[in-house]
Amino acid sequence: MDLHHDSSGEAQTDSHADLDFGPQADLRDPDLDGDTLREECGVFGIYGHSDAAAITALGLHALQHRGQEAAGIVSYDGTRFHSERRLGLVGDTFSRREVIERLPGNAAIGHVRYATTGATILRNVQPLFAELGAGGFAVGHNGNLTNGLTLRRELVRAGAIMQSTTDTEVILHLVAHSRRTNFIDRFIEALRALEGAYSLVCMTNKKLIGARDPLGIRPLVYGELDGCPILASETCALDMIGARYIRDIEPGEVVIFDETGAHSHKPFPPKPARPCVFEYIYFARPDSIVGGRSVYEVRKAFGAQLARESHPDVDVVVPVPDSGVPAAIGYSQHSGVPFELGIIRNHYVGRTFIQPTQAIRESGVRMKHSANRAAIEGKRIILIDDSLVRGTTSRKIVRMMRDAGATEVHFRLASPPILYPDYYGIDLPDRGGLLAATHSLEEMRELIGADSLAFLSIDGMYRAMGEPARDPAAPKYADHCFTGNYPTHLTDQSLVEPTQHQLSLLAEAS
Repeated sequence: MDLHHDSSGEAQTDSHADLDFGPQADLRDPDLDGDTLREECGVFGIYGHSDAAAITALGLHALQHRGQEAAGIVSYDGTRFHSERRLGLVGDTFSRREVIERLPGNAAIGHVRYATTGATILRNVQPLFAELGAGGFAVGHNGNLTNGLTLRRELVRAGAIMQSTTDTEVILHLVAHSRRTNFIDRFIEALRALEGAYSLVCMTNKKLIGARDPLGIRPLVYGELDGCPILASETCALDMIGARYIRDIEPGEVVIFDETGAHSHKPFPPKPARPCVFEYIYFARPDSIVGGRSVYEVRKAFGAQLARESHPDVDVVVPVPDSGVPAAIGYSQHSGVPFELGIIRNHYVGRTFIQPTQAIRESGVRMKHSANRAAIEGKRIILIDDSLVRGTTSRKIVRMMRDAGATEVHFRLASPPILYPDYYGIDLPDRGGLLAATHSLEEMRELIGADSLAFLSIDGMYRAMGEPARDPAAPKYADHCFTGNYPTHLTDQSLVEPTQHQLSLLAEAS
């Protein structure tokens, strides 16, 4: 049940808000998606527009690739805050007129979620909302706090009552506990306590607020529609609604929009930015501009560099759809080998389509991908994908290609081997679950059944992005999944009981 708060603090209940209309099953299917990276989250906000909620819903549609487990919108109508949060896709809820009509007001923020901290339950769906002493405060968070658990324990010991299991709630409590008199000062004081990655879109009864962590690990952009400011995770959300891109929110910047205009604060000492390289490899939509670079063109450059580094004698280049397509185009253009859609993706398979038997589950990848026999039969093919995590799907796709008549199947990855887990919003397994961290290149090749296997080199990845090579002393990107060079403290990791695999690694190191 949702609460609508008026300016006096009196709460009114909405009998149909926050009910679980969306799918209740766990949306993750490791058997079908075992070799994919899990998206993070996406945020959106607009201030001063009469269609704020509807525009926010459209923006979230554009950001759906960043999280498919849940979506939510909070609006403010000058008197009350209104909240609608659901499990499932944006279109499952926010395409319905009656839902948008329950979100009146000229300011709104929204969030699409994939659970990186906190279970997939309704109370963890964002934006989170709380009634503070100064009034209502809503927050949507893309990223992950590496000291969120530590802060949570400290806050609970101090008397805080947590309503969710997500690290985002920590931000609400830090603001509430601040003794500063000015709200923005309280908000900035809360940010000073945070470690890790965060791009925040927040709303009060008078302001829209955006904030980005000091290293700029996660993206956040500022746009404008009909003279109204917009904040979004990616430029594709601006394109969806016909908004004009203004600029990126800078690392460590706090920007406030209110009736007096835009105000920028930079409360942190300047640091060299370390944006997450996976935005370019996988997360961002190809039509987005991230950090001034076209994601599509960068992915093509990855593919071209991969062709320079490792090019077997083949007849056709075949992308693993959809994320491998731009890199495969770049590979084909540089190598001169024809590009073919040798795999056709079925976009209409829902995550809860069937509950198959184990026998069907073994070949479940065919529900999502089908071989285009005419393009590959009797040919030597090279498969191009963006990354390799566990290897389960890759193995099934290689087998599918052989069953469809490919005489040779070579596999290339348009990123370096993933050797380390991520703590900034990407749901990667620990090292024991990462294929490249536990197997040699030859062992990986044999496991997935390819005739050859190669990854883009780390220096090659940097060269494709316009850098001479990776500078170990000052890397330009957060590339810790490949190098183990984490850009922030990992405070919470000292609180987590080590796995047997981690203990064995420690023993080896000693």
